[in-house]
Amino acid sequence: MASHQDFVDYVAEQLRAAGMIRSRKMFGEYGLYCDGVFFAVICDDQFFVKITPQGEAAFPDLPRAPAYEGARDSFLVEDVEDRELMTELVRITCEALRSTPQKKARK
Repeated sequence: MASHQDFVDYVAEQLRAAGMIRSRKMFGEYGLYCDGVFFAVICDDQFFVKITPQGEAAFPDLPRAPAYEGARDSFLVEDVEDRELMTELVRITCEALRSTPQKKARK
């Protein structure tokens, strides 16, 4: 089941205090970016955020699940009504991702 644009738009609206949020359709689902940093996916109308050590420290009790079969676990944010939690998680995650050296693509 593919995600609905209305759900994606709602999640993006909930996260507006975290930074410039944009979504990109990917394989029938959606990737989310905050200020240019890829930090989450929406699959089957569920919101999954990349796990970082900083995110784990701040939110140790958030459930984890793979966004799709074969994927690594991500934080599964079940309560998309909790704008404060979502915003803080996204800020912490994106800050951590920005400070992590990116792997160079193979030639």
